[in-house]
Amino acid sequence: MTLNELNALTPSQAYQYFEQACAAKNWVSQMVEARPYYSLTRIETQAKLAWKACNNDDILEAFTAHPMIGDVDSLRAKFANTKAIASGEQSGTAQASEETLLALKKANEDYLKKHGFIFIICATGLSADTMLNALLARLPNSTDEEITIAAGEQLKITLLRLNKALTEEEKSE
Repeated sequence: MTLNELNALTPSQAYQYFEQACAAKNWVSQMVEARPYYSLTRIETQAKLAWKACNNDDILEAFTAHPMIGDVDSLRAKFANTKAIASGEQSGTAQASEETLLALKKANEDYLKKHGFIFIICATGLSADTMLNALLARLPNSTDEEITIAAGEQLKITLLRLNKALTEEEKSE
């Protein structure tokens, strides 16, 4: 999608577009209302401002749109509308050993039980072992610490998705 096409979308269409990048309704609404955008930099700046304006409920809402790291069935089924721009985000798990995948599954379950939400990490370019080590390192953190850390990771993911969705189309023109 080009910037001109994004700006020309109806509010409903723009909502669906931004929802692919982040599922927090408050964030999506802010992104739709801030149109028109005339540069990728402006979109990124607005994305950061909108995310900063989100409260913990909004942040946790965004987390619910993510599949658990390494959960292939969840990756396929959950929020299929993000498939196009989220593809490859967890590709590091494709090369993982069975032992690493089982350890990821167990640590993810422990994390969810402790914090009440799944482990969020910007997985692009990370191996399964790197994600596992990060998960194990963050598991002892307090839930408040994890919300803050995971919110930062969510913003990284959102910015990557926005950039990918816009730049790929603009390169083809």
